[in-house]
Amino acid sequence: MIDRDTNQPKPRRKHAKYLDTRSGRIRLAMIADNSAASIEAFVRANVKRGATLLTDGHASYPGLVDYRHDPRIVGKRAGHVVLPWIHRAFSLMKRWGLGTYHGLRRTHVDTYLNEFVFRYNRRFHRHVSFEALLGLAAHRAPASYWDIVKRDNPRKGVQTIRRTPRRRKTATGMRPDGAPPALGADHNQPIKPVHPLHIEEPGTTG
Repeated sequence: MIDRDTNQPKPRRKHAKYLDTRSGRIRLAMIADNSAASIEAFVRANVKRGATLLTDGHASYPGLVDYRHDPRIVGKRAGHVVLPWIHRAFSLMKRWGLGTYHGLRRTHVDTYLNEFVFRYNRRFHRHVSFEALLGLAAHRAPASYWDIVKRDNPRKGVQTIRRTPRRRKTATGMRPDGAPPALGADHNQPIKPVHPLHIEEPGTTG
């Protein structure tokens, strides 16, 4: 959390109220469970030593002895009242996931989280986001689906042999790929001129 006046992290005071603050940068990742080992590994990898952990008082945090701990027990109160900023970030992530992707697949949760973190941390500096995207596009190769799921492409280097040729729907019906168009199906032929009707005398049709 960032102090609005100084634009710096709030002083590391235990039981500080953090009233005049705004949300800073976030880090998100999927962990195996909510055990002390999983939570401590994530905190140590993403939070600077000596920082103040403002948490919901979960029993897995006291083991982080090289951090200051400021637990806020939620109890029967609404969670967004006790810990407003983290709940706001999660609410934005849920609405983003539903509105942009219409739901998140469990297999790719970390990829979704990385994209949301990129967007959230640069929400006040959109020009920086554009420059970062240009830099990533210029220095990195495109990531395929198999790169995202961290698996080998089963079709890589193997030629696909089709038992029957693909069929394409045309104006005259279905036909195999590469087959010549059916007779009379050439739409590029010039249109024949239409002769006008002669209606000088009643009953004539031209």
